[in-house]
Amino acid sequence: MSATQPGSRRSTSARRVLEDCMADGAGAEAVIARLALRFETGIDAAELARIAQNTHSADARKTEKLQGIADLLQRRPEIFATLQKTGAAVRHERGEGETDDAVVKRLAAGFDAAAAISPAASVQLSSLGNEEKLSAATAEIVAWLERRGFTGTDRDILDIGCGIGRFEQALSALSHRIVGSDISPAMISIARRRCAGLGNVEFRPTRGFDLADFRDASFDRVLAVDSFPYLVLAGLAEHHFVEIARVLKRPGMAVLLNYSYRGSPALDRADVHDFANANGMQVLIDGEKPFRHWDGDAFLLTISGGTLRPNAGSDAEREKPLFDSMKEDKMASGSKKHIGRGSHGKGAGAGAMTDLPKDKIGENAVLSNRDKKQHTKERGLDGNRVKSEQYQDHSADRRPED
Repeated sequence: MSATQPGSRRSTSARRVLEDCMADGAGAEAVIARLALRFETGIDAAELARIAQNTHSADARKTEKLQGIADLLQRRPEIFATLQKTGAAVRHERGEGETDDAVVKRLAAGFDAAAAISPAASVQLSSLGNEEKLSAATAEIVAWLERRGFTGTDRDILDIGCGIGRFEQALSALSHRIVGSDISPAMISIARRRCAGLGNVEFRPTRGFDLADFRDASFDRVLAVDSFPYLVLAGLAEHHFVEIARVLKRPGMAVLLNYSYRGSPALDRADVHDFANANGMQVLIDGEKPFRHWDGDAFLLTISGGTLRPNAGSDAEREKPLFDSMKEDKMASGSKKHIGRGSHGKGAGAGAMTDLPKDKIGENAVLSNRDKKQHTKERGLDGNRVKSEQYQDHSADRRPED
């Protein structure tokens, strides 16, 4: 946003961005992190706080959240400035003609710079750079992993994109061995200091193109927290599915938390299914948002049937196939999909409608909603499942007749 933009237009534009950042029901911290990414320069915390206070809503919960956002921005304006700098250090778009190698090198340098500004914010911007908030989010994710049978003192874990080592620190006592890899030397250095004295933790710098440092069938579990979005950006996501399948023991499990930043949950799910199926993996958790302290999407994949051995010392309930226990969770919650306020944001399914008359459209001649939208080049390549969907004409996509 230009600093020379007239005040009224500037405020109107900023208010629209604020409402867009709140559309999926994210918490105040996540909204502030998103605002920092959207407004890297040209607007400060005080101005955004005023805009939040002057944004009126008939929804009491939204009004309360707006006030919470304003309070945070007013109370700690320096935090927003730090988030802006941290977010700006890592560019999330691919340059015209930029090679995969150039993208990875740029990202590595960006992560180094971000870690120097704020280690906590560099791995989770919504932590607001606060170690206690980051620890709370990490603990919530670890508890979720435990419930899903990911952990166990007999299990070896690979963490792709380990950052500053927060999961190595948290999972050390819950695993036999955990190895963290990252393209950022600065983050690896912080991680080693953070986990000093933990004998079953190891960190390895990587070039980011593959998992060539690791032998076939050498890990029981693979974890990737907020690292796949950068693999998607660099065009390396599909190959990493091949590599994950290679290094996993049978049976094995992989958890991907956030697949991309493309803003299309349907496209993410399609890619994950395509790449998983191509490598003999099953998708058992399909882009859910299970966390309160973080707005990431969760994907859980298994290889070799999905029946996993129980954690050491676990009760008989954990010996059930993982799929069965997840199916029971879904039945208990009443539905597979949770329809609520979050469904009105991006990926809500309220896509474009065709303007062509019904009698002018041949069978299978119109693309689906997803392809009536113009996407950027950075969104990545479509998976096969999405490609096959493009040629289907759905009656729901037509404008209603007068």
